[in-house]
Amino acid sequence: MAFILWIIAVILVIAGIASLFRGEMLWGIVLIIVGLAVGPGGYSIFNR
Repeated sequence: MAFILWIIAVILVIAGIASLFRGEMLWGIVLIIVGLAVGPGGYSIFNR
C-alpha cells in the first residue's frame, strides 16, 4: 500500500510542477500540496 501511495504522490507532484511551468499557478500548487499530503514519507493524511 505504501508503494502505491508513493507512486500516486510522485505523479501528483510531477503534474503540479508541469502545471506551474504552463502558468497554472493555483492548480500546480494544489497538486503539489495534495501529493505531499498523500505520500507515505513526511506528512501523510493516511498515517493519522
